[in-house]
Amino acid sequence: MAEAARATDPAPIFAALGDRTRLSLLVTLSDGLTRSITVLSADTSLTRQAVTKHLRVLQDAGLVESVRRGRESRYACCPAPLDEARAYLDRKSVV
Repeated sequence: MAEAARATDPAPIFAALGDRTRLSLLVTLSDGLTRSITVLSADTSLTRQAVTKHLRVLQDAGLVESVRRGRESRYACCPAPLDEARAYLDRKSVV
């Protein structure tokens, strides 16, 4: 989703954050390190396919980005949409 569209409609950001699993993945990625789907699904009951689906929702909302390294994609947190969502809430609370 384009940045301008997110600024006018933050609903996809809030929807992506509204799922406990996606929120957990985002918290894991918020340390600034990139991780593969294999690493993100380790030590959980989630399959790689489930993690992939959740990451796609986060990516569509602009909350994570993927970088291809060899045969795997590595994911990282993008904090800018969180700032946009915070700014949206701040504007709405003033009105």
